[in-house]
Amino acid sequence: MNTTVKALGDEATVLAQDAALSAEHAIRSTQQLAQQGLDGLGSARAQTGAALHQLAHDSSVLTHRGLDALRDGGQLLREKSSHARQATTDYIQHQPIKSMLMAAAVGAALMGLLALFSRQREGGR
Repeated sequence: MNTTVKALGDEATVLAQDAALSAEHAIRSTQQLAQQGLDGLGSARAQTGAALHQLAHDSSVLTHRGLDALRDGGQLLREKSSHARQATTDYIQHQPIKSMLMAAAVGAALMGLLALFSRQREGGR
């Protein structure tokens, strides 16, 4: 009976050691997985930060390009408008009768369109 108790005690000791080793292994595995998760999270954070920084930079560049294009377009429009105004003034000065006849024709055409549209409105009521 003494040997049975001793054998049971030895077996209990072995089982306790195995359980302790298994628990230690599980703890190490959990620590490694947690560290890998933290490393992955840090990497994802760094990549996200870099992507956001690049997005902000690209947005700034596009904004400046748009403003430059708008400014250049406005300048071009002012130049063309000035040229058209000057060309019209020169034409009127050099061809006053033709200019007056063209203005009268355009005025008559606009009045005709106005009359046509006002008749359509009255007929539709």
